[in-house]
Amino acid sequence: MFELSKVQAALEQFSLDGWLLYDFRGNNILARRILDIPNEAMGSRRFFYFIPRSGEPVKLVHRIESEALDHLPGKKIIYLKWQELEAGIQSILHKARRVAMEYSPRNANPYISRVDAGTVELVRESVESIVPSGDLVQLFEAVWDQEQWELHQQAGVHTDKAFEVAWQFLATQIREQGSVEEQAVCDVIMQHFQETGLTTYHPPIVAREAHSGDPHYETGTGKETLIRKNEFVLIDLWAKLDVPRGVYSDMTRVGFTGKEVPEKYSRIFQIVAAARDAGITLVEYSFQSDKPLQGWEVDQACRDVIEAAGYGEYFVHRTGHSIGQETHGNGANMDNLETHEERLVLPQTCFSIEPGIYLPEFGVRSEINVFIDVQHQVHVTAGERQREILPILAEF
Repeated sequence: MFELSKVQAALEQFSLDGWLLYDFRGNNILARRILDIPNEAMGSRRFFYFIPRSGEPVKLVHRIESEALDHLPGKKIIYLKWQELEAGIQSILHKARRVAMEYSPRNANPYISRVDAGTVELVRESVESIVPSGDLVQLFEAVWDQEQWELHQQAGVHTDKAFEVAWQFLATQIREQGSVEEQAVCDVIMQHFQETGLTTYHPPIVAREAHSGDPHYETGTGKETLIRKNEFVLIDLWAKLDVPRGVYSDMTRVGFTGKEVPEKYSRIFQIVAAARDAGITLVEYSFQSDKPLQGWEVDQACRDVIEAAGYGEYFVHRTGHSIGQETHGNGANMDNLETHEERLVLPQTCFSIEPGIYLPEFGVRSEINVFIDVQHQVHVTAGERQREILPILAEF
């Protein structure tokens, strides 16, 4: 629910004169969600909603869609002609100098860059500067309340258990049948999700040997999808409780379908695990010392470990992503590869840390979820972080 007082407190926190939220035909999904506009209420005309740091907000809406923002507080300005639209923008911004929009200079962060260049040019005629609204968006899109934190923990119990279910199934099938299809393991995990009240937007990744070297491998599509004895297996799964406002748990673990894990796998895993732990350590240190932390710094802490080990070219994705009601949420990502993520890592947000090394023969990823509570305590969720590759036939 939109709460004006919270938005204006955030504007005060970030020393902004206001936040100008704009949309045209659903192009700015972030603005629509923050303003509680239903997905089905698309509209066909431009609207602006200006929230000043203090005082009354202002709506700028088209005459034939004059009720588009009636559920929000503030006075209304109605335009018909384009000249009236431009005059309206000047009017509502006449006291503002530094204004936030869903904009990213040079499109450096496409996750928040939702306002087109022409609109930015138009608004710039009325203000001194437009700044990215990324941290503002996080406060209303990525911050969890206590209920969501509890829902995440409940989901984590079941996602953690899903690995045990998968490893047990693998061990049984290999002993009894000699092999098992990747897809069959995926199906068992999906059945577990259904039985435990979880839902997901996409089935998990179950990848054997070389398939695990593709970070976005689609289960069962490789040249050889039978998992046999003494093979490396990567499982990446994500799900949430099938309830309103449920949030995801998203993890990756690796195993070996034998009793002893060969050194070639273990050596790479230990590098990846050390990188993962370096990221966790940085987050813990930053919040213990009240030091502001940006997403790119977490990525770099992990990436430095892998690069120092000589495998930098094989770490081909960002270190982590925001987690929310979608697997990839609208908060800060842990990224200094695909983008230079300058959004702050905020309390009451959740994100993944999942470095990886992807070789032609196999790929290793270790993914955990991190939640920072309101007291700035850092939690690694959904069971213990994996310390070594699981020797499946020795454990099950």
